[in-house]
Amino acid sequence: MSRASRRQGKPVWERGRAGRFLGGLWDYARTAWWGIVSARVTESRQLVVAQAVILRDDPRRQVLLSIRSDLFGWELPGGTLEGRETPADAVVREVREETGLEIELSGVVGVWVRRGFRPHTAHVFLCRVTGGVEVPSHETPRLKWFDTDDLPNELFAWYDAPLSLALGPDDEIFVGDEWQGLDSIWKAMKIDLVMRWKGLPESRDQ
Repeated sequence: MSRASRRQGKPVWERGRAGRFLGGLWDYARTAWWGIVSARVTESRQLVVAQAVILRDDPRRQVLLSIRSDLFGWELPGGTLEGRETPADAVVREVREETGLEIELSGVVGVWVRRGFRPHTAHVFLCRVTGGVEVPSHETPRLKWFDTDDLPNELFAWYDAPLSLALGPDDEIFVGDEWQGLDSIWKAMKIDLVMRWKGLPESRDQ
């Protein structure tokens, strides 16, 4: 779901604290339009996205998370379907564009039909890396592997359920609805504001 700004000059995440907050005003305005107005007024069909739970054992079990360039917080790599793409094709392409990695799908975690703020359908896949070189992009300036039993506090709340299912012992595929109301928006804003105050973390462990 890329809404990365194309503004000229230094990227928001590379600016000082004041620059990150000033840039956030523009990002918040664009996100509000995208989430509230555009979805209901200017678009002819509901948004469909594909996201990847990418796992590795190195030697601990780890999952790859990313931070986008417009709303700062950890999330699953992925993005919007293009043209006649299937969700499976889209998630492979989006991961390649956002992380530089080639992946192979090893299962389906579930399908979430989200209502409220920015209605959309999210297809979430279990994946593994098969090649490529890990590198951030202008859409995802931060990438990091996290131990699955030590996920970051700055993980957006709507990824809790997909990750819990993907990391659990059962192979059950979830299909259902999820509401994203004011509570979800406020939690996401708090994560974003904390990261704008502190600055983005490093992509890799030092």
